[in-house]
Amino acid sequence: MRFADFARYCERLEAMSGRLEMIELVSEMLSTLSDDELPVVVRFIMGKIFPDWSPLKLGIGPNLLYEAVGYVVGKKKEAVIQEINRSGDAGRAIEHLVANKEQTSFFTQELDTADVYREFEHIAQIEGKRSQREKLLAVRKLFANTSPHEARYLARLMLEELRIGVGEGNVRDAVAKAFKVSPELVEHAFQAINDLGEVARLAKQGEGALGIVHIELFRPVKMMLAQQGTIADMVRDHGAVAAEFKYDGSRFQFHKRGTTCRLYSRKLEDVTSALPDVIRRLAAATDHDVILDGEVIAVKDGMPRPFQFVLRRFRRKYEVASYIEEIELVPHVFDILYLDGRMLIDLPFAERRKNLETALRAYIAPQLQGDDVGALEGFYQKALDEGHEGIMIKDLSSRYSPGVRGKNWVKIKPEVDTLDLAVIGAEWGEGRRAHFFGSYLLACLDQGLLLPVGKVATGISDEALAELHDLFKEMVISEAGKEVTFEPSIVFEVGYSELQKSPNYESGFALRFPRFVRVRADKGIDEIDTLEGIKKRFNQKPSSGEP
Repeated sequence: MRFADFARYCERLEAMSGRLEMIELVSEMLSTLSDDELPVVVRFIMGKIFPDWSPLKLGIGPNLLYEAVGYVVGKKKEAVIQEINRSGDAGRAIEHLVANKEQTSFFTQELDTADVYREFEHIAQIEGKRSQREKLLAVRKLFANTSPHEARYLARLMLEELRIGVGEGNVRDAVAKAFKVSPELVEHAFQAINDLGEVARLAKQGEGALGIVHIELFRPVKMMLAQQGTIADMVRDHGAVAAEFKYDGSRFQFHKRGTTCRLYSRKLEDVTSALPDVIRRLAAATDHDVILDGEVIAVKDGMPRPFQFVLRRFRRKYEVASYIEEIELVPHVFDILYLDGRMLIDLPFAERRKNLETALRAYIAPQLQGDDVGALEGFYQKALDEGHEGIMIKDLSSRYSPGVRGKNWVKIKPEVDTLDLAVIGAEWGEGRRAHFFGSYLLACLDQGLLLPVGKVATGISDEALAELHDLFKEMVISEAGKEVTFEPSIVFEVGYSELQKSPNYESGFALRFPRFVRVRADKGIDEIDTLEGIKKRFNQKPSSGEP
């Protein structure tokens, strides 16, 4: 497929609002693609370049992109930024600049999607002292060969913000429709191999190819998630349940084959080199080939330390040995997805627990099973007394559903309600905050789009104010007066007193008394709370009224 054709499909999708209409068009597009094109185009249409499990990252920030575009169109980077500020949309601004560039290329090569993907792979693999310079040259080359229309979507792909509203659910259904296979089989295969692009290629071969898909070692899958709930409701709905401690740590996925072990974070990043002590502990606790799901916590004097201590270790790339002595990390394993060649995600949780107890000699998370609400509440109090966040309540009959946040797992904790939201912008502060971002604009996820849901300014200490400014200053896409737009890549956990309907934000909701809790460095943008989830919370709890 020519990249120009891909751009035309994107433009048509961008103009659509109906889900079924989108699915029909994506299905039509997929049915025209070759086996080699399918994985690339499926990822591209969702605004992704590489599979979620892939270690490859493009490594192109807004500033480098704008510098490359400026060179191609014969303008300074500042002029590119001014055009983006005027437009409010980096893709459309760059399209306009390319259409009116001051210099003409002597030679241009028509691009197809495979060419673009190969160039992205090349950029992602560039390392070393001159890597930024080489990446800049590669980006220049790409934009020198694009039409204005192509440039709009090329820029958006690089910023990983395609803005056409096509999410995983739409693509899953489009794949099923294009190749006349079951959507359930498509979903199951996607959960197992964590790459809708590869799933589409298999779907083209038929349901037989999808049906034999299984989890692979060293290809991490998304982690099953929990929603908020109560002990009484879970017992009422499921009878006997399993209760486990809810840890204030970082989720991990441990893969082992023979003596080879890898550890992955919640965002599926390989953190093996940062946590060799955790690897050693888990490897010594099993003689089997496994994929384990758990949480690692920082411990001092036998008591758990806050989440931030764990993050310090997860982020380490150098001088890891000295940090091992300073911060002790202890893993707690609560699930098993793979054992000696067998995929276990379709087994009931109770059976997976038995497999876990067989496969692992230590570090298994404590668990209480039963339907006695009083006993479960006592277990909850025990978790709090030992310094943990609360407990998890799990349906004993539930399968493991990678990436799904459902009612089969719920979290119980005494804190105020919180949401995990993407930071998409900010306003410059005043007074003592004059040289920092004073408030941050937050967004929820809705069918692949980020919709504003409020701002947060309270709860940020002076120290955090400076740290956050350093974190975000390289992510600025555009500025207009006091308002700044960010490349969306950082997640905040934000507390609030209640949700209110609001015409002021595109989501239709606003947070009352929002308060910054922490940066969720372990979460990606695709894991933030959704508009659908916010609507459910709003309908479940009384409101003080609409503004």
